[in-house]
Parts: sequence; C-alpha cells; structure tokens
Amino acid sequence: MGFFFAGALSAQQPAATPFVPPPLDPENTLVLDLSTGGRVTIQLRPDVAPGHVERYKTLVRRGFYNGLAFHRVIDGFMAQGGDPKGDGSGGSDLPDLKAEFNALPHVRGTVSAARTDAPDTANSQFFIMFAPRFSLDNKYTVFGRVVSGMNYVDAIERGEPPMNPSRIIKASIGADNVPPATPAEVAAVMAAHQAAPPAGPTLLPIQGGPNGAAAPAPASAPEPQAPQTAAQPAPEPAPAPTPSPQGTPRQQ
Repeated sequence: MGFFFAGALSAQQPAATPFVPPPLDPENTLVLDLSTGGRVTIQLRPDVAPGHVERYKTLVRRGFYNGLAFHRVIDGFMAQGGDPKGDGSGGSDLPDLKAEFNALPHVRGTVSAARTDAPDTANSQFFIMFAPRFSLDNKYTVFGRVVSGMNYVDAIERGEPPMNPSRIIKASIGADNVPPATPAEVAAVMAAHQAAPPAGPTLLPIQGGPNGAAAPAPASAPEPQAPQTAAQPAPEPAPAPTPSPQGTPRQQ
C-alpha cells in the first residue's frame, strides 16, 4: 500500500514552473562589470525567452555593451541601459525581436527587455528592476534575473539622464571566462566618456524613419507607480516616436 500511496503522491506533484529557475549554466549566464565597483551575475532564461537570450548573448560577444551607460535610472523602480545613443532611441543593427512575454514576474533583480509601445520592438536595451512592479508582467519580456552583485546595481547613478551615468565597463558570458574589469579598465572607460555631455531625454517625435517610412515610438521602460497593488493600472509606454527605438517602462 505504501508503494502505491507514494506513487499517487508523486503523480500529484505540480509540474515545474517558470518561477523555479533551472540550474545555473555558464553558457546562459550574463556577467556585467559595472563602474559602480563590481561584477553583476545574471541568470538568463532561454527556457522562456529563447530569442531574447540569443540576441543579448550575440551582442555581448560582439562587445556591443562595453562602455554603454545606464541612461534612465529611477530610484525605487529600475535602471535602463543598452542604448549606444544614450537617449533611449538607439539599438543594434539587428532586426527587432518578436515579443516573448512569459510568466516570470517583474521583481527585484528581474532583467527585462526594453521596447516601444509596440510589442515586437525590443532590440538591445534592457532594464533591471530595483523593486517589484507586477503591472509590467506580460507586457515586457523577462529574460533573466540577477543572482549576485545586486548591490552594484543598487549603486547605479539615478537620473533621466544621470549627470554622471554609471556604465557597463564590459559585458561577457560566463562560459567565456572573461576576467573581471581591472581598475585601469574602469578608469579608461570612464575617462573616455567624461568629456561627453549627458544624453538628453527621449527624442521628440519625427515625421519619418529611414526611406521616409513612419518612425516607430522610442523605446522606453515602464514608469514607476505608487506601491504596487493588483488594482493599479498597467504602466504607460514611453511617449514620442523615434527611429530604431529600444526602451523600458514609463513613470506616472
């Protein structure tokens, strides 16, 4: 009887859900060396967002993120980066991604893809959550979560844009065994950008994109709201349209 009872219990066990992360895999581990003083390790989730994970890994291995700033950082909400223009309107030369909205929630440490108000416009930008915002769930593609070094994320300079933005010194994939950034590397990256003025806000609307086509809305992160409750409305997307957008949620 014990055997059959145990089997019955086993059959009733819930199936694995996306909320239970798989074991850490170096090939799906994103490492960010930040100017805030240390290394941030992010577990990527190809099981729920394979297209996004592949894209960000491709860009990381190109060196795309090295030296880029966190250009939009809102205290108690999120830090947005990954834009080579530094104003929320830039992206890579690769096509925009199809949305892969999934069951992973926007909690502290969540890494999610920035996009415009159109769902299939994520490209290179991303945001890291300082605190939960469940109203973003199923509206932005979650593709990872910080598993160590969140204190270095917390230290990212605030502002829209920050006066002295914190930067990604270098980004790498765990399997590639890239050593941490040295103080000399940090100093070199920061010195290279010191003379540049801070990026302006998201660009104003324009009438057309390349070849006269209508330009899509600028990529932007969701905006923070009052302490999150189930009854609160979803965040609004970023305003004006701009070319090659990437972004995160907007603030009310």
